Amino acid sequence: MPFPFYQVDAFAPARFQGNPAAVVPLDGWLEDSQLQAIAAENNLSETAFLVPAENSVADYELRWFTPTVEVALCGHATLASGFVVLNELAGDRDNVTFESRSGRLAVGRAGDLYTLDFPANPPVPADDQLDAAAAALGARPEALLQSGGFWLAVYDREATVAGLVPDMARTAALGGVGVIASAPGERADVVSRFFAPQAGIDEDPVTGSAHTVLTPYWAARLDRPALQARQISARGGELSCRLDGDRVAIGGRCHLVIAGHLHV
Repeated sequence: MPFPFYQVDAFAPARFQGNPAAVVPLDGWLEDSQLQAIAAENNLSETAFLVPAENSVADYELRWFTPTVEVALCGHATLASGFVVLNELAGDRDNVTFESRSGRLAVGRAGDLYTLDFPANPPVPADDQLDAAAAALGARPEALLQSGGFWLAVYDREATVAGLVPDMARTAALGGVGVIASAPGERADVVSRFFAPQAGIDEDPVTGSAHTVLTPYWAARLDRPALQARQISARGGELSCRLDGDRVAIGGRCHLVIAGHLHV
């Protein structure tokens, strides 16, 4: 049984940068085991599945799978899903809404910029785990915070974040969604890296959902709502972030790399 299949580089200044996500539109939900098997076959950090929503004000239901688990929220695969809907499935519109485990999410288009509307997740101090985080990441952060299952390790310099060589077993043992390492940037307001070995992703190239934590933290620390962010993974990615009350707008560019059919 063939299904449409798209691979999109999200939060990417150009093709082969940012974070690649697979997007699979379906007419109805397959068994969870099939969804997980497809994600494992794709072997990308996330595969997004979308189904037309019924009896809902949202346009689609949306779910995300890593190669090993289903996750509650994924930014780059949501951005990629919005890109696919607005360019391949319904090109006559500039916004789309999704219903998900994390509530109602939206993607809007303005020119070549696609923007997520996500809930903000302000972090709170978690200093009791500071020693464990230092051992996991290989360098002691100046502060450790937590929000929504994300750990946020804050450093004073970009070079320290860039040089981290985490112990993945210890990082996984911290639990939760994963660990964000962040610092003030040299060519952007904020830089970060994200590690989630417990979800089958040692280092994620670009993590939109992590910026639901980073944006409120750095907006408060820098005393301004709008930020330019860079995720300094090997592929690298760029994000425009704005805090708006209890919501975060996270913008980036997308590039279609593969389009075809998936046979199940």
